[in-house]
Amino acid sequence: MEYSPRHMTVSAVWSGMPGERLTLRSTSEIGRFPGAAPPTRVQVTIHNENEKQEEGGCRRWFRKICPCCCKRKNSTSYDVTDKVELTKVPAPTPEPTKPKPENGERKETEGVELSVCSVDLLSSGLGQNRVEHHTDQFHGDELIIRRGQTFQIEIELSRPFSAETDKMHLELKTGFLPKVSKGTHVIIPLVEHLEDERWEAKITEQNGTKIKLSVNSPANAVIGLYGLSVITGSLKDEAPTTHSSSKNIVMLFNPWCEEDTVFMDDDDQRKEYVLNDTGRIYYGTEKQIGARTWNFGQFHEGILEACLFVLEKSDMPPSGRGDPVNVVRVISAMINAQDDYGVLVGNWSGNYSDGVSPAAWSSSVEILRKYHSSEGIPVSYGQCWVFSGVTTTVLRCLGIPARSVTNFQSAHDTDVSLTTDVYFDENLQPIDHLNSDSVWNFHVWNDCWMARPDLPPGHGGWQAVDSTPQETSQGIFCCGPASVSAIRSGQVYLKHDTPFVFAEVNSDKIYWQRNLDGTFSQIYSEKKAVGHCISTKAVGSDERDDITQLYKHPEDSEEERIAVETASRYGSKPDVYSAPAAEDVQVEVKIDGEGPRMGSDAKLSIVMKNLSSKARRATLHSQVAVMHYTGVLKNAIKKDQIPVELLPNEEKTIEWVLPYQQYQNQLMDQAALMLTLCGRVSETKQVLANQTSFRLRTPDLKILPLGDAVVGKEMSAKITFTNPLPRMLKDVVFRVEGLGLQKGHEVVVGDVGGHSTVTLTEHFIPSQPGPRKLVASLDCKQLTQVHGVADITVLEQ
Repeated sequence: MEYSPRHMTVSAVWSGMPGERLTLRSTSEIGRFPGAAPPTRVQVTIHNENEKQEEGGCRRWFRKICPCCCKRKNSTSYDVTDKVELTKVPAPTPEPTKPKPENGERKETEGVELSVCSVDLLSSGLGQNRVEHHTDQFHGDELIIRRGQTFQIEIELSRPFSAETDKMHLELKTGFLPKVSKGTHVIIPLVEHLEDERWEAKITEQNGTKIKLSVNSPANAVIGLYGLSVITGSLKDEAPTTHSSSKNIVMLFNPWCEEDTVFMDDDDQRKEYVLNDTGRIYYGTEKQIGARTWNFGQFHEGILEACLFVLEKSDMPPSGRGDPVNVVRVISAMINAQDDYGVLVGNWSGNYSDGVSPAAWSSSVEILRKYHSSEGIPVSYGQCWVFSGVTTTVLRCLGIPARSVTNFQSAHDTDVSLTTDVYFDENLQPIDHLNSDSVWNFHVWNDCWMARPDLPPGHGGWQAVDSTPQETSQGIFCCGPASVSAIRSGQVYLKHDTPFVFAEVNSDKIYWQRNLDGTFSQIYSEKKAVGHCISTKAVGSDERDDITQLYKHPEDSEEERIAVETASRYGSKPDVYSAPAAEDVQVEVKIDGEGPRMGSDAKLSIVMKNLSSKARRATLHSQVAVMHYTGVLKNAIKKDQIPVELLPNEEKTIEWVLPYQQYQNQLMDQAALMLTLCGRVSETKQVLANQTSFRLRTPDLKILPLGDAVVGKEMSAKITFTNPLPRMLKDVVFRVEGLGLQKGHEVVVGDVGGHSTVTLTEHFIPSQPGPRKLVASLDCKQLTQVHGVADITVLEQ
């Protein structure tokens, strides 16, 4: 589902009763996501804040009947405002430390209602939460966290908490009328063990009346401003009490979390595209490229509040803020003021007397702060580099990796023809009213990084997004996110706005002459007119990085021509290029059996069929790239050209091989690869295309139960693993667990030589009868996704 911000509707951030708005207020377990912390090295021998206010019973009864009219005296009041504010409140007076009750004093707390005295969000900018969540650069001492990662809070209670008699849970609310079904009202239970991909909390420390909680969030949580409440009660079904924290929580996207769709696996790139608050924006012409420094300032005072305010000003439901595709699309619309009272007014007239000249800006900070402080009055004026700079700021602030990108000789296609058209009359004089397409010296937009589960695999990674108002998209002045890999291959039928960006970087310039009968004929085509020197700031330096190859194949290459002609057939002038005379050649990729195995050469079969009675010739261009499980392509590791000759009605099988040596140092967790084929039949000009993803199979762990499985009687199991690689595996760790058999634990094996076999013998005593499963997995940097299971039926003693 996508959201388009059409009107100036302020969607406030709410909690509790309608009419109350959250504002961020400030008083003065290690993050859990893959790769965050090394495993515990277990050596195993393999042989055998607010005080509780007292109130009368009548008042408590009346408050239950009419909570609006009779609020608790200590309930938090919220400012009603059209701005997201980080406001300070006086620090609460610390309570005198109470001595820890001895055994003889326990009776003093018996019968005392369990309630919350205070909540400490541990939100200091230098504290554990902010440092581990990479939010320590943000100004102020608010709790700013990233989804998919745990954070810590401390709670002061009216008496010691007892798991046997007491109950407690947390609630987070965001948006107007929060709903559990929408993910905007989150109920967080207390659990004994935290698991990934869910809202949970665990008590990690308890000292008298103080407890410390580790709270986990899923990687698809809604981002934005949350209000926190702690609900306490008794297991005896007494009425629970609610304590609302005086401070709120900001949740951001998490490029450090593998399960988040904005995950970026390169730390240097994260530092550049998320944490770097300055950058370079390029302008000029392709032969005279200029550069200017831009202050993105995403961590500057007031910018986080301004970015959240921009989201509020759109009519995007808070429930849609968990999907970066939706968020980016809304931001691209809200940065311009064309139809939704967004941040910047575009002006190309040369007259900027009633505002600031676009060339005078060098920072996003003043623009965003001015927009926020004026409660949403658009700022004057912007042009493409200003729109791009502000977009980079907002996306990086929200946690989406982003960069500003400049395209030289940038086409502006106005009729979705995917060509840049120039019209002449019978005397070769330009027809001005038809020549609406144009080519700009340069144009600046943005790339943002994310997986695209809404598109076919291989189209995640960099996505083009443009906040400059040029053409409408679904009636709104916004553009993107468009997959850069789809743009490169001419797959313009993939959303969003891929045709427009394709035309900017790779359209042909077509010259038309009007005939005497009023029709037009092509008189010339210019194939290298647009899309040159596509530039962005390099990672870790102020050098210019030319990324043209990400957006288009080399000029004059057959792949580039295929992409142009493929794209044009989905435009408003599909007959600009001659259609193929016939489409009688088929290409497909087959995988034998269970597929290639890790550690061996990967072999696939390319099957080509000629369905015609005439010979056919073609050249297949093949490329194989490493792919994240989310469908994001990492890098190409092999390219080939395969000439093919087919006799009439012939079927030919071509063996394609990827040697182990070429992929051994390239693979990631899921060991997935994407093979892309494209080509053209010489005789008919038919385009051939195929994409096939495949995984290199990893070996299973073999688990053999030994002895009788009886409750209370010791038994054992032998776990065997053979290294499939001709190289050493370093720091190998086994994890073994069986519900009703034994608790989960780790076995540190160390280094395992190439093709070596490791055997572990686990000894355990089953505790529960019935069918059970003993599960084991292996983890090391060089090899993942290795696991095994054994079914064990445990008998009663």
